[in-house]
Amino acid sequence: MPPTDFLRPSSPHVGAGGRRAGRVLARTALAGVAAGAAATSYGAWEARRYTLREVEVPVLPPGARPLRVLHLSDIHLVPTQRRKIAWLRSLGDLRPDLVIDTGDNLAHPDAVPALLDALGPLLDVPGAHVLGSNDYFAPSLRNPLRYLLPDDGRRNTQTPELPWRDLVAAFAAAGWRDLTNRRASLDVGDLRLVLAGVDDPHLEQDDLDAVAGDARAGLGADADVALGVAHAPYLRVLDQFARDGYDAVLAGHTHGGQVCLPGIGALTTNCDLEPARARGLHRHPADSAPGDPGSTWMHVSAGLGTAPSMRIRTFCRPEATLLTLVPAPAVPTVG
Repeated sequence: MPPTDFLRPSSPHVGAGGRRAGRVLARTALAGVAAGAAATSYGAWEARRYTLREVEVPVLPPGARPLRVLHLSDIHLVPTQRRKIAWLRSLGDLRPDLVIDTGDNLAHPDAVPALLDALGPLLDVPGAHVLGSNDYFAPSLRNPLRYLLPDDGRRNTQTPELPWRDLVAAFAAAGWRDLTNRRASLDVGDLRLVLAGVDDPHLEQDDLDAVAGDARAGLGADADVALGVAHAPYLRVLDQFARDGYDAVLAGHTHGGQVCLPGIGALTTNCDLEPARARGLHRHPADSAPGDPGSTWMHVSAGLGTAPSMRIRTFCRPEATLLTLVPAPAVPTVG
């Protein structure tokens, strides 16, 4: 017998082992496909489980009446998303004192009328907004795995423009303040607010010089609270608002990581903010405490939509947040 004959498939011993190995591999592959299908199905289900979160932010002066601020972000609306539209309309029942919209409202050329219908009674509430990249440009198909990787700095501005000018005009007609690289003051009830916002930092359109300076200088001289607003929570923006004395910064963009893992949380933020602060209320800088000079509160909304190329969420439900601003506790003096 030639020395290589024992490797031939006709060998009863090797053939049986090969068939067994093949069956194991086939079962493993089928199990992987089934698990992937189940995970995708769950992720698509969770992406439609809209959630209202409620958070207190201690930033008001002593004795001030609480201020209820509805933070909306990353709606990524397509006109056929009837469940999302209905859920957004239901938020009008909250009767907030103020609405802050941190951008990425659109995901379709015909989305503006549907968005205005969804916001409905909220447009009668005092509000302010900035824009995100997906207000300016239509979403494009891309490898969904890229969303799970660290931000590579590449920006797609070659897709068709979305009707962002119509969106800005509609918000202005409702009386909402446009905070695109500008400051504004706003009276809500018996409180005076000073607001500052920047254009989308993810597109590098933020003009920090335009809003630089002490939050309580000029427009904010008699402000009860100062709020910074941005679409994407890049560190350069958070750092400046903290240095300039803003009491809190509101942002979105991260989708809370969108695909999170139990016990681990977000894998990415799609910007230079660390995943541990991808959503919710945190201090900035991360190791600061209330009362520390050059520090602020930061609220990052996980938003209501998804990346257009990956319409799933796992362990990160879509959300809007009702922020209740309350008086800050007195900071003990030393000495």
